[in-house]
Amino acid sequence: MAEIEIPEFFVCPISLQIIKDPVTTVTGITYDRESIEHWLLTSKECSCPVTKQPLPRSLEFLTPNHTLRRLIQAWCSANEANGVDQIPTPKSPLAKTHVEKLVKDLQVPRYSQTALEKLHALAIESERNRRCMASAGVDEAMVHVIIKSFKQGKTTSCLEEALRILRLLWSPSVVADNNNNNMKLMVGENIDFLNSLTWVLQLHVNNKVKIINEAMPILKMVIEVKDSTPLGNLKLEFFGVIVSVMKNRALSQQAIKSALHVLIETCPLGRNRMKIVEAGAVVELVELALEKPEKNLTELIFILLAHLCSCADGREQFVQHAAGIAVISKRTLRVSPTIDDRALHIFSLISKFSASKEVVQEMLRVGAVSKLCMVMQADCASYLKDKARGILRLHSKAWNNSPCIQVYLLTRYQR
Repeated sequence: MAEIEIPEFFVCPISLQIIKDPVTTVTGITYDRESIEHWLLTSKECSCPVTKQPLPRSLEFLTPNHTLRRLIQAWCSANEANGVDQIPTPKSPLAKTHVEKLVKDLQVPRYSQTALEKLHALAIESERNRRCMASAGVDEAMVHVIIKSFKQGKTTSCLEEALRILRLLWSPSVVADNNNNNMKLMVGENIDFLNSLTWVLQLHVNNKVKIINEAMPILKMVIEVKDSTPLGNLKLEFFGVIVSVMKNRALSQQAIKSALHVLIETCPLGRNRMKIVEAGAVVELVELALEKPEKNLTELIFILLAHLCSCADGREQFVQHAAGIAVISKRTLRVSPTIDDRALHIFSLISKFSASKEVVQEMLRVGAVSKLCMVMQADCASYLKDKARGILRLHSKAWNNSPCIQVYLLTRYQR
């Protein structure tokens, strides 16, 4: 393949690869469809990459170049023996009118299941299809299907299909293309949809893993765009459901991360922090941290623990867990600066407000005091050193005779 000279006009100016689906812009330059569509949807200044002339952002202004496609296919066939792959004829772009017809079919009971299956197949096929479906209002139609199932109290195959489709349509790239505004308008003040997702989670958290894996990331996105007023009035049952998701190790990492994001987002509002603690989140977070999860998940655990330890009940649950102080100590200076920051914050809160004689001795016994001394000597942010120094001073009398303190003093102030 490297020895074959590819005709210059067969190569996409963006990807620098052989064009598979040639389309021509209004400036007269031909690109591969996937490359130019991505360019138009993501570039800040919408201009032709070659001529720098302005381009309309709408994909409807891209004209298929059938002549060039046939020439490229013929050239590929002629050079197949030399290792050049055949390029199949691309499918025609999904028509918005076709999607709109399927959305209308959802209103007819005998057609709704078939329409959902077709929409799901289209959504899986390509990101281009998902963008078209989002612009045709399919995500809003899925929200209505989910709310309808909730109000009727029915968990049907239509509900499962709607969750799958909505999850695909609310992927980060598609949401970014729609500038997040459509989702905010759709669910920002819609408490029924939040209640619907909570209902789905409550019903299936222990038996239908696939549904929870679809519903939990959707709930995370809803919480992120929802108005703060209803989020400050969430009930204890809501947090009980989210903590139950955290307990279920059969779920995907993304579902558990989504649960943590939901708790972090809602924690500062109203009395939510107390409700999260009451739902048993502190114990579950410590148990989850003991399993040595990957870095991003560990960071979320520590961020949420730091929030919950800012209230008395949260600290009490934390220090009562046999592994609470130990697991925080173990992860400090081993994973990431974010974890170091939150770990020192937790130690500071415990040392100031929950430092019974037993807790102070526990910090010494499980190595927390040693780790604080290590922070003082490690290559980390100065504010972390100051925080560690402050914690050590708080209980210097209790820890003064500890070997780790003596080693720290010897290395810090050598004679």
